[in-house]
Amino acid sequence: MDTHMRILSGIFRAVALTALPAALVAQDVAIKNATVITITRGDIPNATVLVRGGKITAVGANVAIPAGVRTIDGTGKFVMPGIIDAHSHAALENGINEGAESVTPEVQVQLKNDDPVIYRALAGGVTAALLLHGSANTIGGQARVIKMRWGQSADSMYFKGAFRIVKFALGENVTRASSAAPADERRFPMTRMGVEFTVRYWFTKAKEYDQEWKEYRDGVKANPNLIMPRRDLRLEALTDILHGDLKVHSHSYRGDEILMLIRVADELGFKIHTFQHVLEGYKVADEIAKHGAMASTFADMWAYKVEAYDAIPYNMALMTQRGVVVSVNSDSDERIRRLYQEAGIGVRYGNMAVNEALKMVTLNPARQLGVDKMVGSIETGKDGDIAVFSAHPFAPEAMVEYTIVDGKVLFERAEANTLRKVAEKTPGGQY
Repeated sequence: MDTHMRILSGIFRAVALTALPAALVAQDVAIKNATVITITRGDIPNATVLVRGGKITAVGANVAIPAGVRTIDGTGKFVMPGIIDAHSHAALENGINEGAESVTPEVQVQLKNDDPVIYRALAGGVTAALLLHGSANTIGGQARVIKMRWGQSADSMYFKGAFRIVKFALGENVTRASSAAPADERRFPMTRMGVEFTVRYWFTKAKEYDQEWKEYRDGVKANPNLIMPRRDLRLEALTDILHGDLKVHSHSYRGDEILMLIRVADELGFKIHTFQHVLEGYKVADEIAKHGAMASTFADMWAYKVEAYDAIPYNMALMTQRGVVVSVNSDSDERIRRLYQEAGIGVRYGNMAVNEALKMVTLNPARQLGVDKMVGSIETGKDGDIAVFSAHPFAPEAMVEYTIVDGKVLFERAEANTLRKVAEKTPGGQY
């Protein structure tokens, strides 16, 4: 283990031993004299944000702070809503693909709640994320929306009230275009045509299944002895999609495959809630908006495989201009720490307004995950999920100094620096 890794492992070990118990203690907190970026109501200079009982109770220039409330001096600092990552595979147990079959919406991701990436995400101001299956399946498994409640149990990290979400995928990952295996050893589908057929086939079966159960529910009223249909968890999940109870987030790259899925969904009677990656979304933004779908994209990722060649950094701005609700995601344990910088690319490429760009890592992903009434902006009544920066989030020198979840300070840079010094004096530590 090199020096860098020893230091990191020492930090995480120290955090595990000292920071986690404190994370479990409820705490009221106030940040005063800061510039507050509310997202929905502009910026408020020299303002105070008060969080009590886990909820924001006051925001403004003349907020009284009750005695006994922990107070953070925000002089010269910027306060914004906690950052939300709308596409992550962080902290998942036992891999992220159920590769046995191409359609597996009955399975669900499982959280590894003690993964250090959660603490690293907090260090980048991230307070919530959507944890998705991988993109090996035409229709993959069900995702989880979590809060970064570092130090708590997996069950308590799940974000109550968030949408139920299932992962679809299109293109080269599903067809396994890069596989060296012989064709007769590869799983169906192996072409984009096969992907479309797979979606059509399974939703046709789901509609038949749904009708069978409807006829049973209607018929059993008159005949209590009617035999119940056989329950099928896979078709049940697809039926939930048809009813709008399970939201579709689809991995996508090319404009033609995005249009294909929109048309198939319209024909079969379901909706694509959010296109993920959606690198050629700028080509078909009007169609995405008309369908009512949203988009979660990379800031600047291209040419890492053939279907990503036409990706451009203007994508997020162009889709926004056409009326699509856009978020910027990480899809990476590394980029999750600097999503605020990724969002800033929208200002550089596309001339997005500063707060419109910040919306792509706060309120817009909250809408995509169904939690915008609880998080995504600094407003009275919303959860106390807050990031405190040393400078404006788009400034090159900006660093996250505090990350607060439900009113609890779960990351404090000064404390982390102290732990780092301790770790530097602890040779060969293992986390």
